[in-house]
Amino acid sequence: MNNSHSTMKALSGLLPEELFSALQLEKKFRAKQIFKWIADGARDFSAMTNISLKEREELAGKAVLFSTVISQTLRDPDGTVKLQIACADGGAVETVLLTDRQGRKTACVSCQIGCPMGCAFCQTGHIGFSRNLDAGEIVEQFFHLEDTVGKLDNIVFMGMGEPMLNLPEIRKAIRILTHPEGRALSKRRITLSTSGLVSGIRDLADNGPDIRLAVSLTSANSRLRTQLMPVNKTNPLPELKEAIRYFSDKTGRRVTLEAALMRGVNTSEENAREMADFARGLNAHFNLIAWNPVETLPFQTPDKNEIHVFADYLEKLGLNATLRYKRGEKIGGACGQLGKSSMQSSVHETDDEDDFE
Repeated sequence: MNNSHSTMKALSGLLPEELFSALQLEKKFRAKQIFKWIADGARDFSAMTNISLKEREELAGKAVLFSTVISQTLRDPDGTVKLQIACADGGAVETVLLTDRQGRKTACVSCQIGCPMGCAFCQTGHIGFSRNLDAGEIVEQFFHLEDTVGKLDNIVFMGMGEPMLNLPEIRKAIRILTHPEGRALSKRRITLSTSGLVSGIRDLADNGPDIRLAVSLTSANSRLRTQLMPVNKTNPLPELKEAIRYFSDKTGRRVTLEAALMRGVNTSEENAREMADFARGLNAHFNLIAWNPVETLPFQTPDKNEIHVFADYLEKLGLNATLRYKRGEKIGGACGQLGKSSMQSSVHETDDEDDFE
């Protein structure tokens, strides 16, 4: 990244009224023009042709549009694209494009550099935590992907980090991406995934934004879930269930319960019965995905038969269970794999929630 730019103010994380103030503009409509240009793909002021050349030159001396740059683009034969993105302070994240059978494009974005949650089956959980991303760094992931692959249909906060630990910046990023004078993405096309932080789920229910919620459950056996997901120690299953119920009651939305299936770990009939007991009384459905191999982690991927038998268990117990295809495994872009590439920091990602059998 150009060092002269790294200390300049980046505008990607600002709303029109903030652009007006930050750039000390004389006319408010100019801020709206700049905001719209960023959403429409301008990556420097020279592209903003409805602003005078003199003013564009003055603006370029004050600020840059983005604070991050794409350092590498990786493409999987299955259509998945992974971008490695360098931040101004030397940190790095990854963001992934996922395409489903209908051709819908979803951006899987990160909200932190690293992750503090320490999930045993996730590559990123073993990297450690550096810092939260700011709203601009989150928004830029979405726009970097659009620059690379064209217009996107959805965004999922399922990348590196725990979204509930960075809700203020995520809220602002969503305000920017859904702003009617900018990208105008529908909130119905936004999903946030959490490892199960009860206070965050309740905060999202009470204070919005009105988006879709996914919860990484993986196991409804308290002892096993604590081994796999340390978050369970301080956010136990009974409290998590009540928070999910509260969210659905408050928002009217169905919640997705996610389960990464590991061979011989969480795929037994008893595991299914425990998940069914947890889901009973909730407005929820299950998304199942086979755990993706990470060389340094002591788990194995279940075969198709093991997965289908487990799904049958759930369905016989009256649950909706969707099997999701793996995406991006060849480029380290599949669920739980982000962070395999040689970067200072990296991310965890789950695949497109609409991509199923």
